[in-house]
Amino acid sequence: MSFPRLQTVVVTIRRSGGSADSDREALLSAVESAAGVDVSAVRAGRVCPHCAATDHGRPWAEVDGSAVGVSLARTTDLVALAVGPPGIGVDLERVSRVAAAPLDAFTPGELARSVDDTARAACWAVKEAVLKRDGRGLRVDPTRVDVDLGRGTAVLDGVSQPVSVLFPAVDVVLAVAAGGAPVSVGA
Repeated sequence: MSFPRLQTVVVTIRRSGGSADSDREALLSAVESAAGVDVSAVRAGRVCPHCAATDHGRPWAEVDGSAVGVSLARTTDLVALAVGPPGIGVDLERVSRVAAAPLDAFTPGELARSVDDTARAACWAVKEAVLKRDGRGLRVDPTRVDVDLGRGTAVLDGVSQPVSVLFPAVDVVLAVAAGGAPVSVGA
């Protein structure tokens, strides 16, 4: 059976399980729920694109042999699991945590446009989501991503892409880079 490609990104935010095994189980459940299939149809894991190890690296998933886009992000006590079309990136941050960190990751344009802690946290989350979608993650200097929250875009290597920024709870910002696919958030 060929699984139809998902058109929407479904993000599940839950309390962090704290281990790789609990993250894998949560990822399986998120794919099962978003795809509307039995968990027996889902295969998922992690693989590092640099060393091919499977105990760390980028998450992946398949339903009945067809690729499903997945991305995972953690912040203090929370994990976000995004499921949708292939080529997605997600990041979840606590505004207070980003505000307390001395980040030197913003472009001059971002500094001019992002005048408060919430906006800077959103910019940082978008950068991480875009770099996860790109596949290189923080191996790329985050200043190479220029975020314009007002326009809902991020530019990496001269290419502009739409991004979604949501605030699912007090002190929490969620960023999704999925090529403009609609995003829904569940718990």
